[in-house]
Amino acid sequence: MTPTKCQDQVVLDLWHPLAALAEVPAGFVQETVLLEERVSYATDGGGNAAVWLSRPDLVAGCPFEPGALTRALPAKVAYGYIWTSLGTPPTELFFIPEYAEPDRRRLNAATVGVNVSAPRAIENFLDMGHFPYVHTDILGAEPHTEVKEYDVELSVERDEIVATRCRFFQPKASTASTEGADVEYIYRVPHPYCSILYKSSPVDETRLDVIAVFLQPMDQEHIRAHMMLCVLDDENEDKVIKRFQQTIFGQDKPILENQFPKRLPLDPRAETPIRADKSAIAYRRWLSQKGVTYGVIPAAT
Repeated sequence: MTPTKCQDQVVLDLWHPLAALAEVPAGFVQETVLLEERVSYATDGGGNAAVWLSRPDLVAGCPFEPGALTRALPAKVAYGYIWTSLGTPPTELFFIPEYAEPDRRRLNAATVGVNVSAPRAIENFLDMGHFPYVHTDILGAEPHTEVKEYDVELSVERDEIVATRCRFFQPKASTASTEGADVEYIYRVPHPYCSILYKSSPVDETRLDVIAVFLQPMDQEHIRAHMMLCVLDDENEDKVIKRFQQTIFGQDKPILENQFPKRLPLDPRAETPIRADKSAIAYRRWLSQKGVTYGVIPAAT
């Protein structure tokens, strides 16, 4: 196994996103940073990708020939993104069945660099309490500030956290919304650095839109956040749908970057929890149980 700066084997063995496939020019080397390592990748234009630790003879922007690689990293294309691992990843990535439904719009809303740890960003994604104050008149508004009681389950069988029965009043839940409504939410955290949100679709009350954040840990306090949309919307152009999510994330970014400490404390006594933090408490406990140490401040033993 290649020596790496990251010593957290749990994190090394995960699949990590690198880029949205549709935004990668086929046949040319691209470069990024994953877990403090320079990583290069390329696609063939046919939906296949190769990933490797960067090397001086295959620099960013140069043409790529698949036969030029003698040692490649694991590579997978899933949910519109290129994924890799610096360790020994599982065969399959977590399952998002809605992504295969043909009438959905599948987009990368944006890929944004943020100066914060991946666990801090996931915790923010799970937090409904900030909606009225950070996303005023979009995802929340005063006086509708109460986070109603909801359920959180740590599924051992699926190895993920699921929060259900989440409801919150939102003036404009999506680009397809025409008026304010109580919106139903379901949160899944199937990966230490990835979370999936299901929310009521204003187009079809029997189905849910899917919004996911796939985080690429560049180091312990810097990430690239890839925002995947899988939504029901036949009215708006791609750029309108993307702009809505970019606005939301643009409001979150300064909040995230002003978090202190930037790494997520896992000691339950480190930060005072409230009822609205049930998902965050379960997430921290789950990270501790899995033995994750990268991007966190482990609980004292």
